Amino acid sequence: MNLKNYLSEITEVWKRGDAREETYYSTLKTLLTDFTNQKLNKPVDVTVLPKKTVAGNPDFRIWDGNNSIIGYIEAKVPGTNLDDIEDTEQIQRYLTTFPNVIVTNFLEFRLYRNGVEAMNVSIGRWNNIKSLRTAPPPERKNEFEELLDRFVSYSLPAIASAEELAKVLAQRTKFLRDEIIKIELPENEDIRGFYEAFKKYLIADLTEDDFADLYAQTITYGLFAARLRAGKDFSRITAYTYIPKTIGILRDIFGFVSIGALPKQMETIIDDIAGVLAVTDVKLILEQYYKSGKGSDPIIHFYETFLEKYDPRTREKRGVYYTPEPVVDFMVRSVNIILKEKFGISAGLAGDNVTLLDPAGGTLSFFTKAMEVAVDEYIKLYGEGMKKQFIKQQLLKNFYAFELMMAPYAIGHMKTSFMLEELGYQLEDDDRVQYFLTNTLEMEDLDTVRFPGLSSLSKESHLAGEVKKNTKIQIVIGNPPYSYESSNNAPWIADKVKDYYFVDGVSINEKNPKGLQDDYVKFIRFAQHKIDQTGEGVACLITNHGYLDNPTFRGMRKSLMDSFDEIYILDLHGNTLKNEKAPDGGKDENVFDIRQGVSIIFLIKKSLVPSSKHIFHSDCFGSRNSKYNSLISEDILTIKWNEINPAKEFFLLKPSDYSLYDQYNAFTKITDIFHKYNSGLYTARDGLTIIITQANPEDLFVCRGVILCNI
Repeated sequence: MNLKNYLSEITEVWKRGDAREETYYSTLKTLLTDFTNQKLNKPVDVTVLPKKTVAGNPDFRIWDGNNSIIGYIEAKVPGTNLDDIEDTEQIQRYLTTFPNVIVTNFLEFRLYRNGVEAMNVSIGRWNNIKSLRTAPPPERKNEFEELLDRFVSYSLPAIASAEELAKVLAQRTKFLRDEIIKIELPENEDIRGFYEAFKKYLIADLTEDDFADLYAQTITYGLFAARLRAGKDFSRITAYTYIPKTIGILRDIFGFVSIGALPKQMETIIDDIAGVLAVTDVKLILEQYYKSGKGSDPIIHFYETFLEKYDPRTREKRGVYYTPEPVVDFMVRSVNIILKEKFGISAGLAGDNVTLLDPAGGTLSFFTKAMEVAVDEYIKLYGEGMKKQFIKQQLLKNFYAFELMMAPYAIGHMKTSFMLEELGYQLEDDDRVQYFLTNTLEMEDLDTVRFPGLSSLSKESHLAGEVKKNTKIQIVIGNPPYSYESSNNAPWIADKVKDYYFVDGVSINEKNPKGLQDDYVKFIRFAQHKIDQTGEGVACLITNHGYLDNPTFRGMRKSLMDSFDEIYILDLHGNTLKNEKAPDGGKDENVFDIRQGVSIIFLIKKSLVPSSKHIFHSDCFGSRNSKYNSLISEDILTIKWNEINPAKEFFLLKPSDYSLYDQYNAFTKITDIFHKYNSGLYTARDGLTIIITQANPEDLFVCRGVILCNI
């Protein structure tokens, strides 16, 4: 089809009077196909992408014939002023997501490269069609051919830096989340099935928006993980073959993504993400990231960069995913020392049949660091000779982790694979990293998942259930979530936490015990249960430090004192809610980007009951960097500890002056004097009931106890 015939057909379609935008698609598709075949000798595949709303992908996807996307075309009805739509949210979304885009009204064609207009050609005049009702004569034919040549000659450039790759992936993942998954979720049975399965079996309060976010990130990082294992032949379709069989849930998801009946819109954007990864040496980028001083954990630092570009609000909540390296390093090294010093295991984490569990694995920072330390210990004692067998027979079988969220779960598996390769071990087909997608606080195994696309979820649940119920764990380590309004209300953990409502069998009679329902309290209770079950071991957790002295937690403190023989508490403070300051009046910062202060606790239980128990405490104030430096240079042996002796009835786990305690307790309790009492007067719904105003007193009146202003 030449330009003259094209303009004639466009005119005839318009003259019918009932034409919609889609009515013109076939004419433009024919023009593009004929032109590239005959004029440029560059055959391309032109796919029209159906849209349910103004969201979704652009109208046309252009392929090069080799399964690589060239670019996209967004079309508007003839007569549309492209200047008027260029800055709309829809067009800007396309221009910031895709690097090679044409926007057209079928007469004017604008080519954009990386969001910037590169060329603009009008091939006919709209006034001829509108006013004269005749086809306009073709104009600027050579320039139009040049524009199309530039468009179809485009290929994705290889990305050389981690920052650029994170940015490009973030743009496309956000598009997948907002413009595809959120639109398809209500109607597509397969996607809906994934959502309902996750909501029913893993995350009871999962919203559709949260699922879209979880699912989009999982797809991108599943592709990323597959690309690390793939050669040159990589695409959305081949990605499934590179997902390890032992990560059944991820394979279930990619069974749909790679070879399932994907909606066309979803297929397109995932093809685009896979195309970016296909032309990028991902492994080299991560190695360069590591060598450039970004840290010993390149995948996590890359994920941090990705989140910053993808959604800064998600990044602000990164405590869900990420623990600073100095914190992880200090905790793991200290646990290694405890095994040697307190349990006589000379090889520490490399000891025979040592078992370890991170109950809130996230991206597996603790898990992989523990593996690294264990391998170092093994090499020091036995050399490199049997290192691979040690990794396969000991670490891959006896180190465990649990996680509830799919995205960090996928990243954790990827990170472990990368870390093991750095240690010289390539995961084999029969290897299984003992990292399970499960709710740590739920003890009931899942029934067979009815949704066929997630059948492995049941298997994963059974494997995790065996660890929860029967496997003897010597080390529990990690950074559990903090959530005052916890949604983890499974019967097992709810019953276990009730132990914290009593002191020596007597109820604490706490009127507002909500704090004991915080997720971190439940994870501490889980860790306590696992060590009690084994009969000896150590739990090391970094958590909210509120339980150290809050009266509500006195039952919890007494329970921990009863279970464990030695307790070490490193209070890292940083509580901006309490406006904490260093003893010298200087600034006190948190080791996380959160307002709640934190502490590290070591809970040590020995098989032989000691003659006495000991509790130690130490404070760490100052700037974030000074705390990091202390954690890097210190360990549990070098910290200056103060032994404390918590007294009835609050058992405070921090230094307290008890010199007048007996005298204080000799007086009658105020609750024995006033048998009936309550919390007194307090306000609620302040936004409604309290109004700040400059009005005169006579302008105020009272309605059912609410002060209102008559303005």
